[in-house]
Amino acid sequence: MVEAMGRALSTSVRRHESLLILAGAAILLLATAVLPLVRLVTEIPDAIDGFALFRSGRAWRLLGRSILLSGATTMLALCIGVPLGLIVGRMDVPGRRALWLIHAFPMFLPPFLIALGWFHLLGQNGFLGSEESASVLFSAAGLVTILGLTFAPVVTSLVALGVRGIDVSLEEAARLVAGPGHVAFRILLPAVWPALALATTVVFTLTFSELGVPMFLRVEVFPAAVFARLGGVDYAPGEALALVLALLPMAVLLFLLERKFVSRRSFEVVGVRGTATTPLSLGRWRTPLAAAAWAVALASAAPIVVLFLRAGISSNGPFAFVDWVAGAPFNSLLAAVTAATLLALSGFVIGHGVARGSRFAAVLDALAVLAFVTPAAVLGVGLIGVWNRPQTGFVYGTAAILVVGYCARYALVAIRVVASAVSQMPVDLERAAAASGAGSGRRLLRIVLPLNARSVGFAWLLGMIFCLRDLETAVLFYPPGGEPLTVRIFTLEANGPEPVVAGLGVLHVGITAVVLVLGSAFIARCTRW
Repeated sequence: MVEAMGRALSTSVRRHESLLILAGAAILLLATAVLPLVRLVTEIPDAIDGFALFRSGRAWRLLGRSILLSGATTMLALCIGVPLGLIVGRMDVPGRRALWLIHAFPMFLPPFLIALGWFHLLGQNGFLGSEESASVLFSAAGLVTILGLTFAPVVTSLVALGVRGIDVSLEEAARLVAGPGHVAFRILLPAVWPALALATTVVFTLTFSELGVPMFLRVEVFPAAVFARLGGVDYAPGEALALVLALLPMAVLLFLLERKFVSRRSFEVVGVRGTATTPLSLGRWRTPLAAAAWAVALASAAPIVVLFLRAGISSNGPFAFVDWVAGAPFNSLLAAVTAATLLALSGFVIGHGVARGSRFAAVLDALAVLAFVTPAAVLGVGLIGVWNRPQTGFVYGTAAILVVGYCARYALVAIRVVASAVSQMPVDLERAAAASGAGSGRRLLRIVLPLNARSVGFAWLLGMIFCLRDLETAVLFYPPGGEPLTVRIFTLEANGPEPVVAGLGVLHVGITAVVLVLGSAFIARCTRW
């Protein structure tokens, strides 16, 4: 009898093994991302008094201002990134790889570090600064320009990946009857609209959640109003709750737009069809376009160079920042490594399910989208409401809360990377293994993972970078004495010695560069496996 029950249980587990594996990944997503949003909805009655902020109209104006600034930044990023993406992806511009590396590196850094570099370059006491340049820098125009340059590489990279995945036959047929301009704008660009839709969503979401740059440039935005009521002199948690609840409809709208215009089409961004063709010849336009592309790339890198120069100008030498570091770099790396590992593991399981058409995985993917497009301030307030209680003090009072916040906000990154790769892998290999008696877990570990090790490694690396550069999520609930490096620099920007703050920024740049180099080397090794 016992043996029969055991066999029945084993059969049932084996039959539902795939669902159980997905459920394990779902627990992480539900605990980190879904519970905070549910908590916010249940606290609507507690925010009634705080809604008085909207009666004066100032809160609505601030919200509208933030939406307009985010829209303008997104448009600027598209105007810069689309032509550069076409150039990097398909044109015969010299040094395209170096061009992309120089242009793209700033997007891996916290945007407020880029703003800090521009301040030391164009601020009133900057290397090239004057009162006029400083007035432009500390304005809405300066904010849009800095964030547009910072996030343009997101558009560039996605468009470049998109054009490299276009069916070669379409491009070659167009080349027979049209010049490079017509091929680029009549064939390549329309074919990569999924990449453009994805880039637009990502840039707008990141811009609206941005906190460090607007506060540094003294431009009033909606997320700063939330932060002021949770971590500033205007401490009023009820008002903060009312403000973030007003953002929920926008999060839902972004979610619906993503479902309609991006969703599974984002898998088309990284294709396998456009393998190797000769670059499009620009002819007489090659030199001016190359000069313009390199000018944009160098402008992207200029604030980083200025940070290095400013850090070296100190009476105590270039390493004056060491006494101010404390444990911030260790806190950043510990939380980022832990979160990136959890993101890669859960992203591998859910991403595989999404690629194979699992409805449960599709629901989890949708929840991850909702968490990503939800403004960071909303997610942060929800996380505080869930975890800031005596029973969960072992999480909220330690670096674990940073890991929770990172997993909540960036789960989508790992899911989409893995799903894009697995969707291009023939399903016949898994079917053959299943016919031979291999369970879901064994198929994942013995077939899917080895064939997609590079993508899983890339998901881990992207998760690591996103966590390292994060400020908006962590600044609301970092544990006492456990602030990450981004928060450490942000809190010192206003009153810390300029060379020290610049030195801390250089330290962050160095850590990011090392992570990228080591991570890229690991991914390359995964490819050889």
